[in-house]
Amino acid sequence: MEKPYVVNEGNTDGLPFVEIAGVGNFSVFKTFDCGQCFRFDPTAPRRGGYAVSGVALGRTVSFEQTADGALTVYGADARDFEKIWLSYLSLDTDYDEIDRAVTTALDPDGCAVMRRAAEAGRGIRILRQDPWEALCSFIVSQNNNIPRIKKIIAAMCGAYGEDTEDGRGKAFPTARALADAGEEAIFALRTGFRAKYITDAARRVADGEIDLAAVAREEDFSLCEAELMKIKGVGPKVADCALLFGFGKTEAYPVDVWMKKVAARHFASGPDPRLFGKYAGIAQQYLFYMERYGT
Repeated sequence: MEKPYVVNEGNTDGLPFVEIAGVGNFSVFKTFDCGQCFRFDPTAPRRGGYAVSGVALGRTVSFEQTADGALTVYGADARDFEKIWLSYLSLDTDYDEIDRAVTTALDPDGCAVMRRAAEAGRGIRILRQDPWEALCSFIVSQNNNIPRIKKIIAAMCGAYGEDTEDGRGKAFPTARALADAGEEAIFALRTGFRAKYITDAARRVADGEIDLAAVAREEDFSLCEAELMKIKGVGPKVADCALLFGFGKTEAYPVDVWMKKVAARHFASGPDPRLFGKYAGIAQQYLFYMERYGT
C-alpha cells in the first residue's frame, strides 16, 4: 500500500492545515456516514468536495475531500497527521487486501453478495476512536436514532467535557467526570433509561474495575466481550460496536436490525462472521452500507 504523504501544509485564518495525497480509496463521506461515530457533522468545504467537522481525541478537526480524492485536514500540521490522524482514519491499513479477503471468504453465492457490498462500501474506514468514548456512545445508542444520539452526546460534552486544546470545542467527558456527576444529572441530559447504564459504566471504568487498556490488549475476543458485558445494559451488540470502533477489534461483528435484514434478504443462512476472520467487522460495515442505501 502506498503510504499517504504530505503535499502541503500551511495556515488559514489562524488554523493549521495539511494536504495529503495517496490515500487510496478512502472516502470521508462514507466513513463519517456509516454510524460509527457521533461527534462529526457535514460542514461547508473550503475548496469544494465534501467536508465534516467535529471533535476526536480531545481535538477539534475538519476533514475535507475534493472530487479527485485529495484530503485536507484542518486543525492539524504534518506532524499531527503522522502522529494522530493517519492512524485515526485507518489510512495506515491496506483496505485493498481486506477487500480481497472478505470477497473470497464465503461460498460462491455469498462471495457475489460480498462483492456488491464491498463495492457499495468502498472507501469506508473503521475509525480508531477513543475506547471510553466508543463504549459510552454506543450505550447511548441503544434504542435510539442518530440525531438523538448526537444531541445527547453533545449535551454530555457541553456539561462535563473539558475544553479542547485549541479552545474551540469540548472533549468527550472522562469516565470520572460522568461518574462524579451521578445518575440524576446524567438523566437530566435526556438520556432516559440509559442514565443508569452510563453511570454504571463510568463508575466501573473510573474506579479501575474495568480496565479498557487491558481490554484493548486482550487477544481473546470472547474475553473482551465478557468484560464489557459486566456493565449494566451492555449486551453483545453494544459490546461489539464498542470493540470494533474503539478498541481495534475488527473481528467484531455487531448484529442489529439492519444486519438481520441483510441475513434474511441476501443469504440462505448466515453469513457466518467467523469466516471473515479478523475482518468480520469491515465486512459487516460493507453489508450494512449496502443494505442502508439499497445498492
